[in-house]
Amino acid sequence: MDLQIALLLGQDGVVNGAIYALLALALVLVYAVTRVIFIPQGEFVAYGALTLAAIQAGKTPGTLWLLLGAGVAVALVDAFVALRDSRPRRLARIALWNLALPLAVVGMARWLEPARLPLVAQVAFALAIVVPLGPMLYRLVYQPLAEASVLVLLIVSMAAHLALVGLGLFFFGAEGSRTPPFSDARIELGAVAVNGQTLWVLGASVVLIAALYRFFGRSLYGKALRATALNRVGARLMGISTTMAGKLSFTVAAGIGAFSGILIAPITTVYYDTGFLIGLKGFVAAIIAGLASYPAAAAGAILVGLLEAFSSFWASAFKEVIVFTLIIPVLLFRSLTSRHAEEEE
Repeated sequence: MDLQIALLLGQDGVVNGAIYALLALALVLVYAVTRVIFIPQGEFVAYGALTLAAIQAGKTPGTLWLLLGAGVAVALVDAFVALRDSRPRRLARIALWNLALPLAVVGMARWLEPARLPLVAQVAFALAIVVPLGPMLYRLVYQPLAEASVLVLLIVSMAAHLALVGLGLFFFGAEGSRTPPFSDARIELGAVAVNGQTLWVLGASVVLIAALYRFFGRSLYGKALRATALNRVGARLMGISTTMAGKLSFTVAAGIGAFSGILIAPITTVYYDTGFLIGLKGFVAAIIAGLASYPAAAAGAILVGLLEAFSSFWASAFKEVIVFTLIIPVLLFRSLTSRHAEEEE
């Protein structure tokens, strides 16, 4: 291996690590707020990429009908709860968020011809389809089990992952898709050529991480999420709705996942089940951070990306094994150095 190859591998590792960092941050956020190990995070990556590819191909993405169906299901469940609790005034708000908005997105897809829109509008439209699936998933699958044990929530996450993978196969088929790059620019940095899409991935990841840092540090909702992550019972006593916090954390996670998929779609061919492997690598980074520290998760993600890149050069057939084996010493170290704590009641 010479210096040029090492630099190229390092570039690939940092780019992959930037995506893994975003997913790791989302996984840490969801676990800290809801105690859910969000295995379906990877499906939002695939849904984001494949939805954008379908829009650019002039097709109606299947996720559009999934959004409408999930909205109807959430509306029925919330309407039943509102009527049971004698709170009919909530029906108008329920219909607005779960029926009117998905119908508006469907109407835009039918009449605006998104394939002819600029790239920015296409990306925004793809996010408008995929991101609302996050809080809807929380409402239908996780909120009824909010007080269950971590093990039960993990089993439910696996079931949700399998269901979303099956729906992805039904909506998009077994063939992969790729989108055009955001930019055709190419910059020569010594012996290494950096293409425009690489700069887009790195720049967007840095901006998004900075925006999340400001959101958690300055905004009222961000502080509410931090309070819920630190102490759920204390957050309830201070008037913070843990249900709202759960929906918001799933919305952020879905947005990060879908946007990450859109970023990598021009770099690699995305299949209906591609997101699972990408999400697992983000999970490795989150495990390195103990599912608790955001900076440690970002650093672990860069480590995972570099390890994957150099492993693909030295032992390409075993690169996935090498990356996932990293979990073993980390878990062993944490089991030997941390005290056991009973799960919060």
